[in-house]
Amino acid sequence: MSITLELPEQAEAALRNAWSDLPRAILESLAVEGYRAGKFSCAQVGEMLGHENRWESEEFLAAHGVWPGTTLEELGSDLATLDRLKLS
Repeated sequence: MSITLELPEQAEAALRNAWSDLPRAILESLAVEGYRAGKFSCAQVGEMLGHENRWESEEFLAAHGVWPGTTLEELGSDLATLDRLKLS
């Protein structure tokens, strides 16, 4: 699939100055935000970005402030489990 964006020239120039490979930066941003919003799985992110394995995708997401595989609810559950184990 190919997507075309219409940007004002000044916005395009600013983005090109910030990122040497603008199409790749946009694709990566879309992958991160899609994952953060729950629209993409880690596997889908990897497929979009051409990663060779899940670990590469997880590293990419973690480097962009998205922690793969752990929701707030999962973290809370894990902490509760650890508390129970400490009391045993």
